[in-house]
Amino acid sequence: MKFGLQHPNFSFDYKNGDTTQIVKSLKDLILLAEKVGFDSFWVMDHFHQIKFVGNPDEPMLESWTTIASLAGVTTKIKLGTLVTGIVYRHPAILAKIGATLDVLSKGRLFMGIGAAWNQEESFAYGIPFPPTKERLLRLEEVIQIILKMWAKSTATFNGKFYQIRDAYCNPKPVQKPHPPIMIGGGGERNTLRIVAKYADACNLFGSIETIERKLNVLKEHCNNVGRDYHSILKTKLGIVLIDNDRDILNKKVSEMFKGMPEEQVKEFVIFGTPEEVLREIELFENVGIEYFIVNLDPSSEYAQVELFTDTIMKKIL
Repeated sequence: MKFGLQHPNFSFDYKNGDTTQIVKSLKDLILLAEKVGFDSFWVMDHFHQIKFVGNPDEPMLESWTTIASLAGVTTKIKLGTLVTGIVYRHPAILAKIGATLDVLSKGRLFMGIGAAWNQEESFAYGIPFPPTKERLLRLEEVIQIILKMWAKSTATFNGKFYQIRDAYCNPKPVQKPHPPIMIGGGGERNTLRIVAKYADACNLFGSIETIERKLNVLKEHCNNVGRDYHSILKTKLGIVLIDNDRDILNKKVSEMFKGMPEEQVKEFVIFGTPEEVLREIELFENVGIEYFIVNLDPSSEYAQVELFTDTIMKKIL
């Protein structure tokens, strides 16, 4: 199993209103993640903060600008958005942005993409937000356009929602045949079918039981479209809270998920002593997860990275 680190909260990256501290905080964090063996570093693709992470007025950096900046201070770690919502950027422009990032990072883009879900955010910024069925149809067209632009000398596409004609994308991405495309989302009827058709990786969240069910559905879609199930990297996103003091952990979880039933909390977070967290991650590995992307406690993220590395990663890698 490999591990990625997501940084969804920028509220602890500066003090006393001095936002110039953010760049040093992110640089120190990603260099630590690279040093201790995380395979990838991720930021969310949102324009304001989302529920369960913080309040909408809390700081949120634009995702692609952020990972482009971090590409310049790192050498090995992969970089991605978890995940880019297709409603936010025209697919031809997104293809250019992705290719540019892959070139500037010398081949370290991990392309996360999804149908988008945050209607409230789209309305706030005046971005059209089609119904779910249409967004999924658009997702298929977006991926086809990106793949064409990354592969062809010029790309032409005439779809129901998007049209491009003789579009150039030079220079091409460094990675061949192209940077890996990871589709985020666990919709069993449509999203996982799109994963089976196009994706190099899927990204899911949920409990062990949920993940096992969704991977079985993905396997069925792969059989239906003639895709090798094992050629798709199975990744999971999850909040991980580690502490030897169970009282501290229980208090933190109850504050984060106030009023949420315990069974529902299990869909979002793994928490416990290092030994308990290790056992649970091994259970996810047993049902088919090959790559775990973690959110750690943002109020003590550097210490949590080191603790997670020493007590989890070094025992699994």
